[in-house]
Amino acid sequence: MNALESRVYAVIGRPHLACLATLTDQGKPWVRYVMPWATPDLVLRMATFLDSRKVDQIKECPDVHLTCGVDDPMNAKTYLQIQGHGTVSSSAEDRHFFWSELLEELFEGPDDPRYGVLIVVPYRIELHTVGVPEPDIWENA
Repeated sequence: MNALESRVYAVIGRPHLACLATLTDQGKPWVRYVMPWATPDLVLRMATFLDSRKVDQIKECPDVHLTCGVDDPMNAKTYLQIQGHGTVSSSAEDRHFFWSELLEELFEGPDDPRYGVLIVVPYRIELHTVGVPEPDIWENA
């Protein structure tokens, strides 16, 4: 992991609040809050209901955008803009890997048939630092 990847991972390597944008079937943007976390390879995962609107939208158009990194607006120092390709998994392996106690209020367990994992593989990440006009850019070649 290079220095920029380490800085990005410091922001997304834990559960955090983010905004996820998809496109509707009319080609209009739709944004909602999600709670992703990333593995060291910078792939993000988040829980989803398999019958949700975002699942249908991602199946139709897998290009997604996430904005994340600001937990406290008064102390914001960096934030990320992430472009990536989303897929939805209902495999037992993915559901068990991502499962945490945080999901117990939404699902009956990692084998709940309503539970899926949205996986976003980034292809471009902009790390914005407050007060710096140009972001640091990571791209997956």
